[in-house]
Amino acid sequence: MAKPKTKFFCTECGYESPKWFGKCPGCQAWNSMVEETESVVKTQGMTAPIFQSKEKAQSIINIESDKEPRILTGIGELNRVLGGGIVPGSLVLVGGDPGIGKSTLLLQTSHALTTQGLRVLYISGEESVRQTKLRADRLGALSAELYVLCETNMESIEEAIEQIQPQFLVIDSIQTVFMPEVTSAPGSVTQVRECTTRFMRIAKIRGIATVLVGHVTKEGAIAGPRMLEHMVDCVLYFEGERHHTYRLLRAVKNRFGSTNEIGIFEMGEIGLTEVENPSELFLSERPLGVAGSAVVASMEGTRPVLVELQALVAATHFPSPRRMCTGMDHQRMALIIAVLEKRMGMFLQNQDAYLNVAGGVKLDEPAIDLAVAVSIASSFRDISTKPYDVFFGEVGLTGEVRGVSRAETRVKEAAKLGFRRVIMPEKSMKGWKHPQDIQIIGVSTVADALAVALD
Repeated sequence: MAKPKTKFFCTECGYESPKWFGKCPGCQAWNSMVEETESVVKTQGMTAPIFQSKEKAQSIINIESDKEPRILTGIGELNRVLGGGIVPGSLVLVGGDPGIGKSTLLLQTSHALTTQGLRVLYISGEESVRQTKLRADRLGALSAELYVLCETNMESIEEAIEQIQPQFLVIDSIQTVFMPEVTSAPGSVTQVRECTTRFMRIAKIRGIATVLVGHVTKEGAIAGPRMLEHMVDCVLYFEGERHHTYRLLRAVKNRFGSTNEIGIFEMGEIGLTEVENPSELFLSERPLGVAGSAVVASMEGTRPVLVELQALVAATHFPSPRRMCTGMDHQRMALIIAVLEKRMGMFLQNQDAYLNVAGGVKLDEPAIDLAVAVSIASSFRDISTKPYDVFFGEVGLTGEVRGVSRAETRVKEAAKLGFRRVIMPEKSMKGWKHPQDIQIIGVSTVADALAVALD
């Protein structure tokens, strides 16, 4: 037997070293090196029959450019995030906090696919088959074509795949699967890398759409080597606040579609249900006639979402005022406060400022700047905005309001929900037909916007 040896691996980039470093020489990440004991074991490796391919190189002009066939999952929000459905032979990685609903989503998806005549294999390394059956009973996800297996040995999983021949495969989770010939523990960098490589080859050669569930770290990133996200075709994050019932499915990598789309679900007793109109959900508890509240028309991919922004400005009791925000970039908030101080003459240096995106949504586009400025100014002056006003626009350092994309889509969404007035960049008002049932006011500076919103 070979003598065991110790190596150190970087959990961010997979860099290997015989000694520990506080800072990874490969990706410059701090405290990312972990120790693993390995031994040299002679295995079939990439010479195994499953990895043999007889394909020959072709000229790129002779390759057919047919559109990739897709399998509709039966869940519209998931189809939206994936770019129109699941591509056969694709490898998808789904991450999220514990208890957020990853297994529930995939079990419902598996059941929806079996109703279309597909055979599904659901492999759980964390729950027994009886536990999976109890959840399936609660969700109503019972089908003869849905096969469940509790297994973590890679060799046994391959035998089950060979026997059942599924069209859709779920591995819950990749951190529990291990290869016997690799001596490190399940969930280690080596095990995760080798098992993912094996699943990738199975998916590509057999044409099986495969979904891997990944654990996340306390920072919110998927646990394991960073190269795990580079190996798969699509990376999805399932997000949501523990104190809210809705969940957001967001794509951060997608080789077959856009990464700007999000899917919105609501968690209930019978599982996850789709939210077709998220704006109504986020605005359902909005107070009217309260200072510091403003509604912004944001875009999540091709979908317009109307969300309430709440600001609170109060006198500080500390030498340095506090600046806190939830749901948006903290640096962006500080920039807008600086613009209000310099361009609008608001003395905010002795004021604490708090900003919250109601409902726990995370907004990261520049088009929310104008609504942030209006909400902060509204709270500072203690003047409420009109209950049926909507704002969007990017704010520059000189106090100008810059144009944003998809203005027509944002305005139509506001009109559909009964809003009567939209305050938006003047430069975004050209090139499209304005709806007749809503008033559109174009502004070129923050001063103009505040004069209209807080008159």
